[in-house]
Amino acid sequence: QVQLVESGGGLVQAGGSLRVSCAASGRTFSDYFMAWFRQAPGKEREFVAVIRWNGVYTYYADSVKGRFTISRDNAKNTVFLQMNSLKPEDTAVYYCAARGTQVMSVRPIQYDYWGQGTQVTVSS
Repeated sequence: QVQLVESGGGLVQAGGSLRVSCAASGRTFSDYFMAWFRQAPGKEREFVAVIRWNGVYTYYADSVKGRFTISRDNAKNTVFLQMNSLKPEDTAVYYCAARGTQVMSVRPIQYDYWGQGTQVTVSS
């Protein structure tokens, strides 16, 4: 099993920045993907960004490209999502997820492990 714990959410004004973190523990894979998803009230969970743990690969949703940056710290088994130029429409619960394969996916159903989520609220 893999345990994922998010932290760093909060309330920020539009145009501001916030960084959320996801600490992983438990079973490790030789290569896998870590992703961030988000879910706003009344909406489906949507893909935000993904990073390959053992390689230099990242991919972003168009809605966050150029504003958000996903990164990892292998020594600390932690993945980060730096969010800049935040907009009210970025308000959601942000979840990190892990997929223990060498194939990237943007579909939530294809991720095996999930954190509990952290709330990000952007005020206008």
